[in-house]
Amino acid sequence: LRPLDTLSRSALGEYSVNTYVGCTHRCKYCYASFMKRFTGHTEPWGTFLDVKNWPEIKDPKKYAGKELFIGSVTDPISRKIYERTRALLIQLKGSGAKISIATKSDLILRDLDLIKTFPDARVSWSIHTLDENFQHDMDNAVSIERRLAAMEAFYRAGIRTTCFISPIFPGITDVKAIIQRA
Repeated sequence: LRPLDTLSRSALGEYSVNTYVGCTHRCKYCYASFMKRFTGHTEPWGTFLDVKNWPEIKDPKKYAGKELFIGSVTDPISRKIYERTRALLIQLKGSGAKISIATKSDLILRDLDLIKTFPDARVSWSIHTLDENFQHDMDNAVSIERRLAAMEAFYRAGIRTTCFISPIFPGITDVKAIIQRA
């Protein structure tokens, strides 16, 4: 377990939070692979996941009204067994923090009840194609259909959802079709 860095100030929101270092999706197009140089790992990016551990947040109310972007350089819902993002959400519950979560996982469904307790919560799923074979070749994340089903469940629960169309592969990514499907 690695100690959690303090919630970092960020241009993506007021704070950026990553509950893991690394990711196991193995995206061939990953923009965050540069982070490997800060880890000490010799294995390829996409093949390791360091689990962050942190002391209890003593004053979660200090984040009231603040925007926390969870998952800027690693998927915060990477593994069911660790549940570090859920632990963070439990510590922040009732704080009044505004959370945005970026993921490619449908495991976030387990946290739907908890996420609903945050004001103006938003969850986004990254989708770059509707072609499951191409998706499987590009990354090791859950299928596009599972992502879309999770997005729909959150939408129906009244949580703001975003379909993040990224990356765009010219001639392959059909933005219009993705928007229509989402």
